[in-house]
Amino acid sequence: MPGSYNHQVLAALRRLLPYLGRSRRPILLGLMCAVFSNLFTLLTPWVLKYAVDDLTLGVTRSKLGIYSAALLAISMCGGVFRYAMRRLIIGASRRVEYDLRSDFFAHLQRFPREYFDKARTGDLMSRASADLGAVRMMAGPAAMYAVSTSVLAVAAVAMMFWLDARLTLMIVTGLPLVSFMVKYFGQAIHTRFERIQAQLAEISALTQESLAGVRVVRAYGQEEAERRKFLAANDEYVARNRRLILLQACFYPSMTFGFGLAIVGFLYLGGREVIRGELTLGEFVAFNGYLGQLAWPLIAFGWVTNMFQRGLASWQRMLDVFDTPPSIVDRPSAQPMPQPVRGDLRVRHLTFAYDNGPVVLHDIDLHVPAGSTLAIVGATGSGKSSLVHMLVRLYDPPPGTVFLDGHDVREVPLADLRRAIAFVPQETFLFSTTLEENIAFGVGTEPGEERLRRVQDAAAIARLDKDVAQFADGYQTRVGERGLTLSGGQKQRTAIARALMTGAPVLVFDDALSAVDTYTEEEILGKLRTVTANRTTIIVAHRISAVRHADQIIVLEAGRIVERGRHEQLALAAGPYSELVHQQQLEAELAVS
Repeated sequence: MPGSYNHQVLAALRRLLPYLGRSRRPILLGLMCAVFSNLFTLLTPWVLKYAVDDLTLGVTRSKLGIYSAALLAISMCGGVFRYAMRRLIIGASRRVEYDLRSDFFAHLQRFPREYFDKARTGDLMSRASADLGAVRMMAGPAAMYAVSTSVLAVAAVAMMFWLDARLTLMIVTGLPLVSFMVKYFGQAIHTRFERIQAQLAEISALTQESLAGVRVVRAYGQEEAERRKFLAANDEYVARNRRLILLQACFYPSMTFGFGLAIVGFLYLGGREVIRGELTLGEFVAFNGYLGQLAWPLIAFGWVTNMFQRGLASWQRMLDVFDTPPSIVDRPSAQPMPQPVRGDLRVRHLTFAYDNGPVVLHDIDLHVPAGSTLAIVGATGSGKSSLVHMLVRLYDPPPGTVFLDGHDVREVPLADLRRAIAFVPQETFLFSTTLEENIAFGVGTEPGEERLRRVQDAAAIARLDKDVAQFADGYQTRVGERGLTLSGGQKQRTAIARALMTGAPVLVFDDALSAVDTYTEEEILGKLRTVTANRTTIIVAHRISAVRHADQIIVLEAGRIVERGRHEQLALAAGPYSELVHQQQLEAELAVS
């Protein structure tokens, strides 16, 4: 078990070396400064040795001035190197933190939607903040003090040997006990800190979910229940921290107590040697000075062990994410799409299931010629969204089933595929920024008159312009987190404008008009027909009014295509589509009456 633990520690640390390597120059310079800083520190007891022995023979003003100046110069030089050490090494640890945060975020961006369907946002946020901070402490201050105190401890023991080898051997016999305590407490701290970080992630997840769903919480009057849930998680977090604090409370005093015994032993044995004349008073003072300098490394070693184990536990939690490979990536055989993309879509015998679950799409076969419009209708759970997710590779379709311009989408670089297809999902997401920034999100152009004009054109097609005219700040209106200040229909129209602004040759609307009224829907569809004449368009909808002008309509039931054709043809047939037409006509008549 210990061997396995040590192997895991070494493997994890090796993964951190590339990040340290990027800042190797400041780190190496910082370590050199640490060595020089400790060398100056070691000079102080030696100067005191000569001062005490010399002043014992006679005290003069010149002697006091010389020794005082020497001690002052030593302190100043040591302080300069100590400042440089901290500036270089801690600065390098900030660079490591920056690189880790950037790589961690970039790695999360490569994950497909199915990963975030299972992962908790609060847990990922905890790993990207609290865990990353602990890793920085391990790579910076902990590493700095580990090297600094190790150099100081070794050099101090060497100087003590120089002064009195027998006395030094008697004092350092207790070091194996210190080593045992460090190993025992270190592993225990590692385990308990892992549990603390896991509980912190739970608290972060609870907070994020409660705040994101605050309107639902209030609508159902569950504020008190959510508060109790949070308090329970917080109490558990405090309890786990207390268990760690109890361990630390035993760790540091144990090391300090052991060192205190060493000092008592020295005072007794060293005092006897001074009385017998085997050790001068200056040597006694110098030895005591080096023994005092040995106290800080031993105490710091406990702190370093604590920081190291905390950082290692957090680094292993981050590695759990880094070691999860994105399931949807560019294949080595992927080739760039020939330009321009025409938008010819074809699905051949597509059968799909999520994570070995029940099959949600059965033998789907269809062709959407470039520039035409396909409408997909069906009951909830019939597989409509799953089908369009296959087209844009939010989930990977089986090989040889989905093609764009004759190219298997699995063999198309994701960047090319995402540029070719503008997708408006069923659940609209807006960023907490201005309306203009949200609409222009997919094009990444710099703010300016040209971008604003394009935003206005896209908003006009989505029939958002009338609403914007009523906003005090127009397109500079901040929409709040997730578009909180907008209605459901306004959010959907913003998402439609965002897709239109990209100019992609393929447009996919996954029930993107469900929150707008019928009149606005007709206006939007009328505008869309003018701009999608040369674009391939796929519309997923429940309302017949949204699909009646499509070139081709398919009806899904339980993941199978049960009908296909144009509106006029399907409306006259005795099938599910005809039933849906009659049902919605009846609902419209009842609403009017």
